[in-house]
Amino acid sequence: MNFYKELELVLLAGTPNHKIELFKKFYKAYKKGEVEFEKSYTPIDFTKPSYESFCTVVAPQKVPKRSNLTTKEGQINLLHAVAHIEYSAIDLALDAAYRFQSLPKEYYDDWLEVADDEVRHFKMLHTLLEELGAKYGDVAVHNSLFEASQKTQHSFLERMAVVPRYLEANGLDATPMILQKLQNYPRVEFLQKIKEKLYIILAEEIDHVKKGDRWFRYACKQQNKPQSIYFEIIYRYYPRGFLRPDDLNIKARKEAGFTCNELKQMANKEVC
Repeated sequence: MNFYKELELVLLAGTPNHKIELFKKFYKAYKKGEVEFEKSYTPIDFTKPSYESFCTVVAPQKVPKRSNLTTKEGQINLLHAVAHIEYSAIDLALDAAYRFQSLPKEYYDDWLEVADDEVRHFKMLHTLLEELGAKYGDVAVHNSLFEASQKTQHSFLERMAVVPRYLEANGLDATPMILQKLQNYPRVEFLQKIKEKLYIILAEEIDHVKKGDRWFRYACKQQNKPQSIYFEIIYRYYPRGFLRPDDLNIKARKEAGFTCNELKQMANKEVC
């Protein structure tokens, strides 16, 4: 089995079931040492996300709000939004392994492990959606994560800065806020189920950001760049920078590899 060709097929798979089936088969073979890296392979520049055929894509501000979480509609909107992030994250992790070549094997081990986690997260959330009589694709979604992968597809350094160390790290801040919002609602069994899954995802996403931190630092060393270039990259792509400095999850970000100097710059104050 060839590494890059098989990953390309997984990335191109047009339905969740097909993508997950292909990935599981590939990952099993990879862990058994039955996958060979091609000596040279030209990756595709993807022009559309793999979910385009079954999801309605709208601007981020037009994605349905998840306001009242005591209602079925509110719960579906919340679960669908997080499931979309996790599904997009499957492709982001796979693309990191597919697109950037001639790196240490540990790099590919890391991102395939992340993809496996994201598959599990997506399936957990989709099971809850099904309990509500819904499925992935029932609610409009946005393309923000896919667009980030497009913008950084020709730069290993920028990909490691933008995807795990910015976008996924933002999830370390956002998930506790969702959990706090759920905490304020009456204790309802289904909301408890949602909280349980979000706690699992939050804990495991710290490790994903940590992997990104490791390979960002590797890329800086490889390219003889200072690690402070992180902020230059982020502000170039996201001029508004870190949108909620008061809500930074300092503990989780430190566990994931961010330094106190970096956190101070994000928060515009001493935080550790």
